[in-house]
Amino acid sequence: MQTTSATVPSTLVAVHPDREIATSQKLPYFVGISGTTAGARALSMHLVVVPPGAHAEAHVHCEHETAIYVLEGRVETRYGPGLRDSVVTEAGDFLFIPPGVPHQPFNLSATEPARAIVARNSPDEQDRVLPYDPAADTAIRSR
Repeated sequence: MQTTSATVPSTLVAVHPDREIATSQKLPYFVGISGTTAGARALSMHLVVVPPGAHAEAHVHCEHETAIYVLEGRVETRYGPGLRDSVVTEAGDFLFIPPGVPHQPFNLSATEPARAIVARNSPDEQDRVLPYDPAADTAIRSR
């Protein structure tokens, strides 16, 4: 993967992700644009793959927005207190996740991977990602 310094580049930067990285969400990510790879100051964008039948760990992005564009597959994203709500997205759909909303995506296919482009208004693609335990959200779940 091509990398540059954290300063703002004075020219265009092409990034060719050559390997997946491990993330706290436990899904394969291919980092495209970030502070590390392109000198971005306010955004990141990468490819995420949800293997057949797999899901991410439940998590929260504390201080940044997330926008997702589904390239392939069908994904159910459970979200909110206790992950009691859900939305299904498929190829061609966009999904917006506000800061602080717990969520967990599930690939609905047992045979095909789901792929999506993920963009955040943070140059560090793993900045302030915290695990979320829906069972610990008992005050909300007991209502």
